[in-house]
Amino acid sequence: MAEDLTAVARFLFEAGTLKHTARTGWWMAGVRTPETVAEHSWRTSLIASVIAKLEGADPARAALLAVWHDTGETRTGDVNHLGKKYTDGEADPREIAADQVAGMPEIVAQAVTEIIAEYEAKESPEAVCARDADKLECMLQGIEYRSQGYENAQRWIDNSRRRIVTKSGQVLADAVLETGSLDWLRAALGEKG
Repeated sequence: MAEDLTAVARFLFEAGTLKHTARTGWWMAGVRTPETVAEHSWRTSLIASVIAKLEGADPARAALLAVWHDTGETRTGDVNHLGKKYTDGEADPREIAADQVAGMPEIVAQAVTEIIAEYEAKESPEAVCARDADKLECMLQGIEYRSQGYENAQRWIDNSRRRIVTKSGQVLADAVLETGSLDWLRAALGEKG
């Protein structure tokens, strides 16, 4: 008889809510319809794999940490930094993960709780790379919003850049700052700068 995966199925539906959960900090920059948590997590995982490869860490592990890093926001929503000032403290993602995996097969529950714990501990090379990717993705998004006319996004660009700690992440951030958000299209079309 197959193992009961009902709790896993419920979590997969729960995770899907992140496709509709807006990243609320962008509202303060005037962005009416900001990216979702799922959109942010997807690009963060790509960036994490790149930074990890450049840093000599495991890119697959870094991407895994990054794609899971905001799953607790299914329970809390995306609370921006200002909003956290008025709560009793940020909800502990490890506690949220423990609730989310309740009833799942132990092998799955343990894997999820270990992923969240590793990211939150900020100690492994892969966690450091994933956290840098989180900041770099926010910086990229800020640049894209600024190019759409949201000049207040500059605050997020500057703050994100300052918080990147790995050498590769810093070099990549500098390259991003020197690259136009549509330079990829020009290059793909063979257009000269």
